[in-house]
Amino acid sequence: MELQDVLNAIPFGVALSFMIGPVFFVLLETSVLKGVKEAVIFDFGVILADGFFITLAYFGSHPILEKIKDDPNLFVFGGIILAVYGIISLLKKRENIVIEDVELKIVKRSALLRLFVKGFFLNFINIGVLAFWIGMMVIVGTKVRMDPIRILNFFIVIVLSYFAIDLIKIFLAKQLQTKLTPHVIFKIKKIMGILLIIFGLFIIAKGVFPKRVANFDKVIEKIK
Repeated sequence: MELQDVLNAIPFGVALSFMIGPVFFVLLETSVLKGVKEAVIFDFGVILADGFFITLAYFGSHPILEKIKDDPNLFVFGGIILAVYGIISLLKKRENIVIEDVELKIVKRSALLRLFVKGFFLNFINIGVLAFWIGMMVIVGTKVRMDPIRILNFFIVIVLSYFAIDLIKIFLAKQLQTKLTPHVIFKIKKIMGILLIIFGLFIIAKGVFPKRVANFDKVIEKIK
């Protein structure tokens, strides 16, 4: 596993963990109402859905990426997906943010299996998650020249980083729940949207001006 791949993957895992949505709040609610073990089981279901989407993105895009992996337009495509995802998050109105949904409440007598299944389907029905993973697969695949080992390692690090932050959220659930006011949630969504747009535009620039961005990357590497 290359260190640079690890360092590149960790920020994506951290960012993904702070994507505000139903999963975010149900995870906190589960920890508060049911306990740490139950929240972790719920999170395993969420991660399984992510694993399914990652697998789907890999095998769905692999044949195309293998044929045109040196085409810089792929960076444009992947960057557009992430930028659009960010724009949608940025344009969502504050009143559309729902902190608590009656249909998503965890019933105290729910079995662990039910929590696991709930986590899986709550993440699975979000088509935006699949779009995110497809965009990431296009970007990562072209960057590592479709090396399956490096791709696998990259996404494993993303998921592990995501899970590590989720564990922190689970243990701090009560404190987070009191501080996550609608105003704070609104700001977090906007910041995450802006960051995704910036990253998406950078990836697009990498496809449009590959040599200039490559030179910029070399300068960054020297600074590090």
